[in-house]
Amino acid sequence: MASTVRHQLPPSHPSDSDSSDSDSSTKPLQHTDFSNTIFRSYIEISGLESPDLTKIRSFLTSSRSGALSCLICLERIRPTDPTWSCSSRCFAVFHLLCIQSWARQSSDLSSIRAASRGADDRNSNWNCPKCRIEFPKTLIPKTYTCFCGKIENPPHDPWILPHSCGEICNRSLKYDCGHRCLLLCHPGPCPACPKLVKTRCFCGGVEDIKRCGFKDFSCNKTCSKLLACKAHCCPETCHSGECPPCKTTGTYNCHCGKVKEKKECFQRDFRCEIPCEKLLGCGKHVCNKGCHAGECGDCPLQGKRTCPCGKRVYEGMACDVIVPSCGGTCDKKLRCRIHSCQERCHRGDCVTCRIVVTKSCKCGSTKKQVPCHQDVVCERKCQRVRDCGRHACKRRCCDGDCPPCSEICEKKLRCKNHKCPSPCHRGSCAPCPVMVTISCFCGETHFEVPCGTEKEQKPPRCSKRCHITPLCRHKSVTKPHKCHYGPCPPCRLVCDESYPCGHNCKLRCHGPIPPPNPEFTLKPKKKKQKIQNEITPGSLCPPCPELVWRSCLGEHIGAEKMMVCSNKSKFSCDNYCGNLLPCGNHFCTKTCHTIKVPGSKGDECDMCNLSCQMEREPSCPHPCPRKCHPGDCPPCKVLIKRACHCGAMVHVFECLYYNTLSEKEQIAIRSCGGPCHKKLPNCTHLCPETCHVGQCPSPEKCSKKVMVKCGCQTLKKEWTCQQVQATYCDNGRDPKDITKSQFGVGLLPCNSDCKSKVKVDDVDLHLRKPKAPEKKEMEVENHVRKRKRRKNKLQHDHEVSMFEKVMGVLRKLVLFVVVLVSLILMVYFGYKGLLWVNDWMNKVEIQRQRKRYPRI
Repeated sequence: MASTVRHQLPPSHPSDSDSSDSDSSTKPLQHTDFSNTIFRSYIEISGLESPDLTKIRSFLTSSRSGALSCLICLERIRPTDPTWSCSSRCFAVFHLLCIQSWARQSSDLSSIRAASRGADDRNSNWNCPKCRIEFPKTLIPKTYTCFCGKIENPPHDPWILPHSCGEICNRSLKYDCGHRCLLLCHPGPCPACPKLVKTRCFCGGVEDIKRCGFKDFSCNKTCSKLLACKAHCCPETCHSGECPPCKTTGTYNCHCGKVKEKKECFQRDFRCEIPCEKLLGCGKHVCNKGCHAGECGDCPLQGKRTCPCGKRVYEGMACDVIVPSCGGTCDKKLRCRIHSCQERCHRGDCVTCRIVVTKSCKCGSTKKQVPCHQDVVCERKCQRVRDCGRHACKRRCCDGDCPPCSEICEKKLRCKNHKCPSPCHRGSCAPCPVMVTISCFCGETHFEVPCGTEKEQKPPRCSKRCHITPLCRHKSVTKPHKCHYGPCPPCRLVCDESYPCGHNCKLRCHGPIPPPNPEFTLKPKKKKQKIQNEITPGSLCPPCPELVWRSCLGEHIGAEKMMVCSNKSKFSCDNYCGNLLPCGNHFCTKTCHTIKVPGSKGDECDMCNLSCQMEREPSCPHPCPRKCHPGDCPPCKVLIKRACHCGAMVHVFECLYYNTLSEKEQIAIRSCGGPCHKKLPNCTHLCPETCHVGQCPSPEKCSKKVMVKCGCQTLKKEWTCQQVQATYCDNGRDPKDITKSQFGVGLLPCNSDCKSKVKVDDVDLHLRKPKAPEKKEMEVENHVRKRKRRKNKLQHDHEVSMFEKVMGVLRKLVLFVVVLVSLILMVYFGYKGLLWVNDWMNKVEIQRQRKRYPRI
């Protein structure tokens, strides 16, 4: 099963073996691959690879590549160096001298801390630098042994694994199955036991043959184990560990049997909240217990009873009689446990001890006379250095027991990458527990090294395919190559990239090459590394060299030239442009120029500056306001005024809307819809018809009422306008010639009453004249009365405002009194609260002192 693998180191990566310093031979080295040899016995029994071998393989990869480093000193572990490996959890390998020094320093530091606190220092321990597992002081390594611990000082043999004895490991496997490890002496944990054994599933229902390391299995059937309730079986799938509590629902009674509740089976033992209240044996008291099963018991107040201080004993006293006090001094120890209570025998707790004594503070720098229940605390800060040796305690009134330092160390670790996260401490910091994975670029081959040593390690060589995707367009056709460091080889296929013009590039592929992979920085030795730092960018395709026909600037027919496709220059054919102008009616008269396309910077053709001469549809008297333009003219939106038929109002219409109507529609929309405002030709009245076109119909048939008078205008009578017009016509007069004020006057004849009526009217006019000054005097009196009323009202308002002022002063006074009383109450109750808090803090401090010093 052993196989020989040849590895040839590149010139830029010198070997790490001891002979590399003296012999720098460039011949290929040959050695035995340890992995197949170590795992041969295990694979012969198990027949396949186990996932437990992953950690062992990583140890072997690190050892084979020379990357095994000590976490403490960060130096490389050579094959001949004495080592020690942690066998508890992390299986990390250290130099023997480094781990001995580390263990002594850690144990000494723990003993110093124990001595400073007055504890026993015989149990001082030390921790593993990586997994922090504690070891006693007696297990400090003293000898150099192989990985399995059978041979001390194993000799260095180039044909076996370094620090290994080359024999079968034979260590007891995990879970103490009784078998031994079948691998050769190896670093790291032992894999799971590969032997076949008969075993049962978790529930014990199925028996099967399994590997000893994986003998615990589930049959995926119902568990069916009897649960703790002894009534139901487990309904879960076959599982490890104890069965869950029974969750079968049912109705159960409490202890006393008064309440029934629906609960799960594991909660059936419960107590209700109803008190028992059964009569005790004395027949006078009831049971104070809660829900319980069984008898309530005897009355607790029967038998011997004592007074509150316990000095006097009463026998045969009834249980319902209150025990009297003895009248003597209480003499119970107060909370201070020094003085006694001087009160008379009483019930309840004793008062707080207020005897004045001389006390000293914790640190002993201050003495003071205070009540016994109070403690003395000074303001002096402790200047002792804490156990870290760097920071002072600075705790007020410290009694000498300074707490450990709570600040973070934050010193730079030896890896130079991280800071110490532990609390401030003495001695050197723990090594950085971080492990850095060093791998090839594809990540298939990798191993772990301590943080801080990654810059000195060589990258592993990988035989897998390179996973970097080519950046050129031939990524699906490119020949695959191995994982590498540095840029990928260039592509040698034809470019065949498409130009924007539609042609293809016929040169060799000149696309971008992926940048070189990040390489590890190694310490310079005999030969310098050739590191390619520059990235090879891809070059653009050259301009298209194909010949094509190009037209002139104006794209005239018959004026084309043969030109190179990449040459984008254009020419003019010196002909007239002849393109139709934007107006659509005239043509451009410029010399051949670039036609302006939307979004381009071409020359514009001549602008047509003529006014629009097109006739509008529908026909309109207004001319088009725009310049010469293509298409139809915009609709005419000029506003025109048209009066209604009667002239009462003016309508405003858009020209387009009004001209598109027929003659009948125009007449209809011009009507205001109200009564006609035209005067009739024969009388002074308006036309009674709705607003209409033309003359008013039948003006001689006006039916309006007209007041007809006599010549002296004494007699009056109502006639229709039609009768008045007929009377005027009968008298040979034209009604049109009669004025409005004289219309209907003189048509009635005067009688004998007309003159007397005139005289009476003259007397009335004469009597009415002297009454005018009297009215003015009345108006002056009324005006004076209004002023008096306003003055009286102002006086009343002044009286009301004075009352309001008095009420405002009284309100302010009452508010001031309320605020003052509330402030006095707040100060009083605040002082009482402070006294109560002070007493409570004293009680708490006394309790704490009793716990700390129980002998006092």
